[in-house]
Amino acid sequence: MAKNLQIATVGGGCFWCTEAVFQEVKGVEKVVSGYAGGKVPGRPTYREICSGLTGAAEVVQITFDATRLSYEALLVIFMTTHDPTTLNRQGADSGTQYRSVIFHHDMVQQKIAKQVVTELQAYYENPIVTEISEAPFFYDAEKEHQNFYKNNNGLGYCTYVIEPKLAKLRKLHADLLK
Repeated sequence: MAKNLQIATVGGGCFWCTEAVFQEVKGVEKVVSGYAGGKVPGRPTYREICSGLTGAAEVVQITFDATRLSYEALLVIFMTTHDPTTLNRQGADSGTQYRSVIFHHDMVQQKIAKQVVTELQAYYENPIVTEISEAPFFYDAEKEHQNFYKNNNGLGYCTYVIEPKLAKLRKLHADLLK
């Protein structure tokens, strides 16, 4: 069967968490941690992003095979493995760089994103605050931020922050895992 490779760009707080989640999903070909949505020209650095002054968000760019994983299913996974109801915050991380965001690459993705957010609102007590915006330029994060969980799973952050998200993924979406 021929592949139908598409791109999705989402930010759900720290990119290390979101990257680790999507690396376990069937149909995902590649996940790259990076930055998008800033107002400062040029390639931002991790230090600049963490300052919160660039306007950019930590995001992941996901290359997925739409014959094996729909964009809608990908967004449902995204929306249910982070807290889309906290403005500019995920856990202890706060600032616009940690906002919940879906950067759509075309009008079809925009329509699906709005539909998924509307449908999932019923499952959350607080309003979903996930931003839905046109995809801006994407910058790959530095090498040490790629495959972070796979390369550092013994670190405390991985144990206490990433592993609970992976457990939630496995519980809610077992049928969509590799």
